[in-house]
Amino acid sequence: MGDVGIRSQAAYIPMLRLSLAAIGGGRKARGGSGERAIAYFDEDAVTMAVAAGAACLEGVDRGEVDALYFASTSYPYREKQGAALIAKALDLHREVATADVSDSTRAGTVAVRAALDAVRAGTARNALVVAADARPAPPRSPLERNFGDAAVAFLIGSENVAAVFDEQVSLAEEIIDVWRTEWDRFVRSWEERFVVERGYAENIIEAIRALLKKTGASAADFTKLVAYTPDARSIAAVARAVGFDGKTQVQDTLFGRVGNCGAAFAPLLLAAALEQSREGERFLWANYGDGADAMVVHTTPAVAQLARRRGVQWHLARKREFSDYERYLNFRNLYPDDNDRRGGQGVSATVHYRDRNEDIAFHGFRCRRCGTEQFPFQRVCFQCFARDDFDEIRLADRLGKVMSFTFDYFAGSPDPPLIVTTIEVDGGARVYLQMTDATAQEVKLDMPVEFTFRKIHEYGGTPNYFWKCTPVRNIAW
Repeated sequence: MGDVGIRSQAAYIPMLRLSLAAIGGGRKARGGSGERAIAYFDEDAVTMAVAAGAACLEGVDRGEVDALYFASTSYPYREKQGAALIAKALDLHREVATADVSDSTRAGTVAVRAALDAVRAGTARNALVVAADARPAPPRSPLERNFGDAAVAFLIGSENVAAVFDEQVSLAEEIIDVWRTEWDRFVRSWEERFVVERGYAENIIEAIRALLKKTGASAADFTKLVAYTPDARSIAAVARAVGFDGKTQVQDTLFGRVGNCGAAFAPLLLAAALEQSREGERFLWANYGDGADAMVVHTTPAVAQLARRRGVQWHLARKREFSDYERYLNFRNLYPDDNDRRGGQGVSATVHYRDRNEDIAFHGFRCRRCGTEQFPFQRVCFQCFARDDFDEIRLADRLGKVMSFTFDYFAGSPDPPLIVTTIEVDGGARVYLQMTDATAQEVKLDMPVEFTFRKIHEYGGTPNYFWKCTPVRNIAW
């Protein structure tokens, strides 16, 4: 087996950016105040993971993906595997191995290590790692200003590898610095100086020094230090302590544009570094959370292919400013009212199981006799009237166009109006879908759309997922 590493990668950053000035009490952004990425009301760790995973697998034979690892600290369920749900939404084959890695911001690098081990051991040809977080923070708190929502995906394999993982070091540490229990609604944190000095700095510096000693390398041998940091300032002291130039050798940490996105943060920074790198560059990648991980990553000639994916830069360019803090609180369901999405009967497990190929994998049906495509399933083809003679087809990867639309101001949407459309999918099937990440002013007939996995509602304390459409946005990056 050859080198094992990243074959493909992609990121997902929600389109909305909340002004940090709005968190501080202002309505509009002030010069230099910065912003953070926020998930829309129908997004969470699962939907963002699906978006990143789908972009990462574009052009890849999904039958070759043998394992999926999902890293997150904010997955909605306490007992139900997220990786299995994501595998279904990505339409991976039935025998794919799935696992959740959770409960620490270090989960992203732990998942990558598990994927590397699986490929090296030969138990998987390719392993998909998806990391996503939308961590809950107390309103108007320092944590809320530092946090951000995002996802990233890496396809780990041994063929056509763009970035290779070399030596690695891991440390475990028992410390109560940042945490959230089963009964906590928000992430909690101990005193900042203790968190940074005794938790973050001590552990990540020790891991980096151990890796440098193990490899016999020095900071001068690396292009950049790509490292987790709890805030924008703390990385500078770490860089100095291990010999890196803080101005030229530290990867942009994206504070003031995205924020600390938990388990996805260190992987997102690595993805950002790789998509702008060239052959022969070497990165020291480090992560923190109840200990620390440090790895050496070097690029190959195939690294140029990573820049063609929907990466960090594409998503940084695709943004919509958002300064209404009250609406943001509503998106987070911090102002429960008559339309509280946590109420109601909940999702029917029987219906969910019966329709999972259509609802989660977004499968349509093609008539074997006349080729007509339709959604949802009907026993009789409406074109040639053949009965029970269909093949299932995946619609999620296709584009579509708006055939009709309406604006519903009475549907109880957290961001009215609710935009409801009829979409003609490339191939002919017509689908009734909500539109997301769009304003009423931009919707028009024949508008090209793509499909995105989102929450439809959250009744009974359980999220219900389906697909929505969103305008195709051609972003230059």
